[in-house]
Amino acid sequence: MAVVERPKVVERVKVHPVALFSIVDAYQRRSDVSHRIIGTLLGSCQKGTVEVRAAFPVPHQETEDEVSVDLEFASNMVELHKKVNTKDTIVGWFATGSAITAHSNLIHEYYIRTTVGSTGPIHLTVDTALTDNRMGINAYRRAPMGVPGKTQGSIFFNVPCEVCSYNAGSVAVKEMLAGRKVKDKTLTLGTDLEQVLRSTEKMLEVLERITAYVDDVLAGRITADSSIGRMLFDVVASVPTIDPEQFELMVTSGMEDLLMIVYLANIARAQLSLGEKLTSVL
Repeated sequence: MAVVERPKVVERVKVHPVALFSIVDAYQRRSDVSHRIIGTLLGSCQKGTVEVRAAFPVPHQETEDEVSVDLEFASNMVELHKKVNTKDTIVGWFATGSAITAHSNLIHEYYIRTTVGSTGPIHLTVDTALTDNRMGINAYRRAPMGVPGKTQGSIFFNVPCEVCSYNAGSVAVKEMLAGRKVKDKTLTLGTDLEQVLRSTEKMLEVLERITAYVDDVLAGRITADSSIGRMLFDVVASVPTIDPEQFELMVTSGMEDLLMIVYLANIARAQLSLGEKLTSVL
């Protein structure tokens, strides 16, 4: 009976949009003879969670019998990345497509030697062919497999994977998605006040949906969901108790500060524009 010995557990893999954009961009720029792209994943691993924050392609050639990878290029790119992001390390490698190929073991061996940490590298597959009209993203770990005392092999097993982002990344992704509805695919970022207005409108819309749900539950029109009730309780409990007058004063003060910053920025912009025109005339 085959025995699979799993290494230290990686509970899940988090992939940031920037890494996915880099992978898709590399796939779009590939040469005509390349049927897939491979590359290095950079990020960190803490408490069983691998966080992939960046990725870059590595030149390689594949045939039915062998695979060759430009290891010097990969090493130089990692050193350049660390000059900007000193905390990032190699956490694994990626390949476009949805299948684990015969060459995956050979490429994985290289990343075992370069990955920092006891959990070893992860292997990320990105289905750029859009099978079933979606870009499937899967993460894998490798573990030894075989009969004790006999020939040993290895197997790739799936690890839970999700796409996540920081607040700044979420804003950028939302703006990019909004640009899909524009004919020329361009989108101009609004002012700070416009951003506040859109955020406030969205918050009011969510509050109206929550209020309608609670009213329907109290009226008996729908059945209460305990999980939603717990989430609503957590939301209400997370809001600190503030006197209405103090809250209004705090909001008003923050709005006045924002207006002052916008006003000073406009004055500085006008002065710079006036200075450029005077310089050109003189």
